[in-house]
Amino acid sequence: MRFLHLSDLHLGKRLGEASLMEDQRHILAQILQVARLEQPDAVLVAGDVYDKPIPPAEAVGLLDEFLTRLVALGKPVVLISGNHDSAERLAFGARLFAARGLYLSPALDREHAITQPVRLNDELGPVNVWPLPFVKPAHVRAALPGAPAESYTQALRAVVAAMPLDPSERNVLVCHQFLTGGQRCESEEISVGGLDNVDAEVFAAFDYVALGHLHRAQPVGREAVRYCGSPLKYSFSEAGDEKSVTLVELGAKGEVSARAVPLAPLRDLRRLRGLYAELTLRATYQGTAVDDYLHITLLDEDDVPDALSKLQVIYPNLIRLEYDNARTRRGQEQAGEAAPERRTPLALLSVFYEQQNGRPMTGDQLAYARDCMETIWEGPR
Repeated sequence: MRFLHLSDLHLGKRLGEASLMEDQRHILAQILQVARLEQPDAVLVAGDVYDKPIPPAEAVGLLDEFLTRLVALGKPVVLISGNHDSAERLAFGARLFAARGLYLSPALDREHAITQPVRLNDELGPVNVWPLPFVKPAHVRAALPGAPAESYTQALRAVVAAMPLDPSERNVLVCHQFLTGGQRCESEEISVGGLDNVDAEVFAAFDYVALGHLHRAQPVGREAVRYCGSPLKYSFSEAGDEKSVTLVELGAKGEVSARAVPLAPLRDLRRLRGLYAELTLRATYQGTAVDDYLHITLLDEDDVPDALSKLQVIYPNLIRLEYDNARTRRGQEQAGEAAPERRTPLALLSVFYEQQNGRPMTGDQLAYARDCMETIWEGPR
């Protein structure tokens, strides 16, 4: 059985002041073309469909258009929510859409505490696709009272344990979490204190794990546990990456292979370095993709008056402008000397508590503080 694995569309996202809707429409058209050419048996969309829980109307319309065309190809589509999505809003109409082959995962709650699979079949027998939306330990404690779920690893282990898995059949998980060992990019949302790590061994029972959340395509732990990455570059830390979707071949039990299908953006995201005089020479920029999204670093020792607006005449999608010279390097050195030890907010609270009380925080106190921070800073689901 063949799957097309994609995630982290982030529809409605902006890069600086620039809207990416045109770029996203372009890349979704490419994904549709990949689906037509490769003819997967199902499409797995592993979360962060939108960039915000309440997306702009234009993003909703773009997703509606994309899913309508995808389902029209006659292949089942299994879609889950990510940490940027509203699970409840994204699952609206799930029972109606399932009749057309679009399977939207409901939010994890007491009613939907036990995840149910989408059952597919090929010549080798059944394949169970288990959709699991992004969850926090607090969600699991509410959905599965009494289950140990103080950490993200414990929470995901409790959810998997509640699934009625048949180990003799082939099982695929669609999931949106951060697995320990995965390489992050600047564009990803990081949980307070870095406590959102999940150990990959939690998913040992699955033949393939279609992951979303990290924007760089990569396996974690084993080749069959894989992030497909975002289809577009959403931060300059990804400037050197090649974006893709993942095509997965699921053979007999235990036989899995995956390959990347490259995608070409409408506008690339690049870094440029040089002197102002060099970057504004016609010979430098003529014939290049001047409308790419750019991070320009000027090497001039003196600041160029109104450099940003002047450069944007040539490079209209200049997003970030910096200087790299003796002054900025000296400032960075001074800032590094003056900066206190870098610690997470939870670690700082723990140190403060121990100084005040003469004893460290207990596990329950740490878990309570973590949940409070997540609720206040990340917001409720």
